[in-house]
Amino acid sequence: MKIYADPITVNCRKVLAGLDFLGVPYELAHTDYFTAQQKSPAYLAINPNASLPAMEDDGFVLWESNAILQYAADKVGNESAYPRDLKTRADINRWLLWESSSWFPSAYVYLVEHCVKPLFSQAPDAAVLAAQDVNFHKLAGILETRLGTSAWLAGPNPTIADIAVAAPMHMHSLQKLPLENYPNLRRWMTERVEKLPCWEKTYVGPGFTLGRAAA
Repeated sequence: MKIYADPITVNCRKVLAGLDFLGVPYELAHTDYFTAQQKSPAYLAINPNASLPAMEDDGFVLWESNAILQYAADKVGNESAYPRDLKTRADINRWLLWESSSWFPSAYVYLVEHCVKPLFSQAPDAAVLAAQDVNFHKLAGILETRLGTSAWLAGPNPTIADIAVAAPMHMHSLQKLPLENYPNLRRWMTERVEKLPCWEKTYVGPGFTLGRAAA
């Protein structure tokens, strides 16, 4: 399995952490996001959306990060991370769809304003952040409620739903996500997701650097 990705981006980290979590070996074809390699003719032949990541597996091409996680889980038969029970799988799929359609776009605003813009010596736009505030708190409240009754998003064990939903907030402190009023969400992220070996292996730090600096 070959993964075209830049490990610093939300959806690429999601897939790389997810594949490690699932126990799926892969070859990384590094595709630099900031130099727009995802817009090159060679890459567009793989993913015409000009977005990262994409996968090639024995001639089969797949894009959309959550679809890659679903495919990989089924490929290796990891039923702990992606159970086949009808209702549990529907619940996981619901979170995957919600993440891509709602949670990612909201959390991404904070990532752009507080992490990407400073790379280009630009200041965060307070109006843009304020415009997203109500929506973000609505969505964070949904997660807060779920995580108040469940250790993980889809039950007592981690699944690909947790990897997917954690990804948009993977730099939550640097993103300055307003999480003060969401103790269950903070606990899930810092005491559960961030303790997973796959998450630590794919750590992205200040300035979109990979790996933690040596002490």
